[in-house]
Amino acid sequence: MQDEELAEIIRNLRTLGGDVSDVEVKKSQRELPKTVRETLSAFANTGGGVLILGLDETRGFAATGLHDALKLSNDLASLCSTDMEPALRPLIHVHDFEGVKLVVAEIPELDPAQRPCFYRGAGMTKGSFVRVGDGDRRLSSYEVQIMLSSRGQPREDEQSVPGTGLDLLDPVMLEAFVARVRTSRPYAFKDLDRDALLRRARILVTGPDGADSLSLAALIALGSYPQEHFPQLMISFVHYPPPTGDASEAGTRFLDNVTIEGPIPVMVRDALAAVRRNMSRRAVIGGAGRQDVWEYPETALREAVVNALVHRDLSSAARGTQIQIEMYPDKLTVRSPGGLFGPVTIDNLADEGISSTRNATLMRILEDVPIPGETRTVCENRGSGIRAMVAALRAAGMSPPQFDDRVSSFTVTIPNHALLSEKTVRWIESLGERGLTDSQCIALVMLRDGEILDNRSYRSTAGVDSRVATAELQDLVARELVLQTGTRRWARYELSQRLRGRTSAGTSASTRADRRPQLLDALGDETLSRAELARRTGLTDQTVRRWLSIMREEGTVELVGSSPRSSTARYRQTRQGSLFPPADPQ
Repeated sequence: MQDEELAEIIRNLRTLGGDVSDVEVKKSQRELPKTVRETLSAFANTGGGVLILGLDETRGFAATGLHDALKLSNDLASLCSTDMEPALRPLIHVHDFEGVKLVVAEIPELDPAQRPCFYRGAGMTKGSFVRVGDGDRRLSSYEVQIMLSSRGQPREDEQSVPGTGLDLLDPVMLEAFVARVRTSRPYAFKDLDRDALLRRARILVTGPDGADSLSLAALIALGSYPQEHFPQLMISFVHYPPPTGDASEAGTRFLDNVTIEGPIPVMVRDALAAVRRNMSRRAVIGGAGRQDVWEYPETALREAVVNALVHRDLSSAARGTQIQIEMYPDKLTVRSPGGLFGPVTIDNLADEGISSTRNATLMRILEDVPIPGETRTVCENRGSGIRAMVAALRAAGMSPPQFDDRVSSFTVTIPNHALLSEKTVRWIESLGERGLTDSQCIALVMLRDGEILDNRSYRSTAGVDSRVATAELQDLVARELVLQTGTRRWARYELSQRLRGRTSAGTSASTRADRRPQLLDALGDETLSRAELARRTGLTDQTVRRWLSIMREEGTVELVGSSPRSSTARYRQTRQGSLFPPADPQ
């Protein structure tokens, strides 16, 4: 880490007034605090992070320094290599900062196949931690088990269920499945007899006792009543009323309370019916006028329910936990046991091509099982479900879904309000900015409502990958709609100063600033680089670059050099530019 980046991190900490999820500071002066072990484990098991020794959070992150920085640096390296399992190899450096020395360690995130990282002296269960907010939390024994299962492909869905046979499967669904796989996957199944087909599809498996039985995947995907063997592999749906402030009222705890059972295709159908029964309609103003639509888009609901059922943890420790759908006046949540699996994280959840399946056999079966009453199958196994959810909510003008991965559980929350209302659309139009993407508009509205975005939260909001998120955020900065603080992974974005006083569309006048006169005045008769123009005008590099591109197309400036990306590129005013009206005096 460079000194400049460290200074930037500390500035952000002082501005925020507390630690952040990927930065932890310790005051230690003469020896390593015992809590360092917890932080090392938490960073390695979560997303990596930076540990800074020699700052005092209680004094506003004052640089108190270290008595012997080199010794503490060596002690930290030794702790990482000998006391942590698996051994960690962080980048550790001693930095001079504000007249004192600090030790800074960049802790890498461990591959899921190596987790959990734990302190050997406490053992795996008591010595494993994760990062939650700005603190370290010890993993439960179940969460440790979840991490261990992620080291390979879980096989719980292929386990035999003793005492079960084909008579426990829904005969109509089973025959439809057999006919479909012969057609959809002919190479594997077309020429097999029925018994061989069921074995290859892992409907029938051989148990430890040598007897044939149903696999767990077959039972919960095609069974007539799987809950006879696993009562909690079901869905509970609860619709809560608005809070009244009177806890003594009787009979109003739930507006609806439903237990949803059956095989997965039936539970998908019945869960959607329960939500639909409790939804109301809302008005949306569009190009065709007023349109009444359901509170939540059907596609978003289906993907949330299907993902919960298909990707839930099926290990023995989780079979007593049901999937919960909770409907509140302002949101709907779907919670399932077991966090994200494999390389999938909240950061890349909506990225194209990122997919990982905890229950691979169950997923393959459900690819060829339709939802009752529909022609579509339960799932596609294409890794597109989250993107479809985000797209459906965006098309409905609603807030994006929120995801919470807690190792032992995964929760999807869909806020129940229209983000792009008629009033909000008028506010965006009043900005006078052409060419904004849908995701940029949504981001502006969220910023207007007081949120602060970073690259990660923008990706979650927009359902785009990191490259697109960076480009769209930088475009908002260049347009002077958004202010960036920090750089690289520490970059944060908030509404620009000139828009903060315009949080509603109270006036139709555009707030767009025309920077052409200012740049032409700065150029005069000289030939200047982009950096020199930024210094003279006080504009950001992104804004200067954007306006220079516009002015080159208009012919008011010309490039001196081979490429605008070159560090030696310079600009000068053309004859047409000299005729441009001068900038207003400040």
